[in-house]
Parts: sequence; structure tokens; C-alpha cells
Amino acid sequence: MNNRELLELTRKISNSYFNREFKHEIKFNSRLRTTGGRYFLSNHNIDINPRMLTEGDMDTLIGVIKHELCHYHLHINGYGHQHRDKDFKILLKKVGGLRYAPTLKTSYKNIYVCQNCGKKYYRQRKINTSKYVCSHCHGKLKLIE
Repeated sequence: MNNRELLELTRKISNSYFNREFKHEIKFNSRLRTTGGRYFLSNHNIDINPRMLTEGDMDTLIGVIKHELCHYHLHINGYGHQHRDKDFKILLKKVGGLRYAPTLKTSYKNIYVCQNCGKKYYRQRKINTSKYVCSHCHGKLKLIE
């Protein structure tokens, strides 16, 4: 999928779910690492992480686009467009967008696992395992990757 196809998909989603046109630009931005997308307040453009499609699937990409379109349409119309705003949460639930981008395992270099309960922790940087413990059971963490 290229940027032109992404724009066509976004316009179709905007018309069918929001009953409004998307009049600005949307493009893939490979510099996004930990987020699914980004909405710019200054120029109303949207950037999408291309790994939402390559490592996820089409449903994940559509969910991220719906999330960013919620920011877009609420901001354009003067409503609360931030994650903590009630307007945003209601609209996101109504259109079925993703609240959080899914965790992409390739974006994390270090994976820790609790030796007691088995919960996994994905981290960019190494942590001191003698200082930090599991948040659920306070068990000892072990680096597996």
C-alpha cells in the first residue's frame, strides 16, 4: 500500500464512519517507532506507522486510522480531541477505533519475563533486574532477549 492508496482508504473511512470529508494529507512515516499514528494540530495532517500494516493486519491499520480521524474531526469541530476528553472516548467507541496501538515486538530490544508468574515486559533499554521486580507478583525478572 502506498500513500495514495492510504489517502483513498482514509477518505472512505471518514465518509462512512464520520459522515464528514477528510480534506488534508495522510502518509506513512517510517520514523514512528512506538506509536501507531500521529495527528498534527498545526496543519491537520496525519502520519501513520507503516508497521501497523506490515507487522499487523488491515484491521489494525483501519483501527489506527479511525483513532487519528477521531482526533482530526473533533479538533476541526472544536470539541475535546485529547485522549483524556470524554468527547474523544465516546466517538472512538462509537466508530470502533483502537484505543491503543498494538505492541509490536520488533520495536523492543529487550524482553524480560517474571520467573514467578511468567508476565512479559518489553523494554527499549536494559533495566537493573536486582532493582526492579514484577508489577503483579513482585517476582524476580529475567532477561530472555
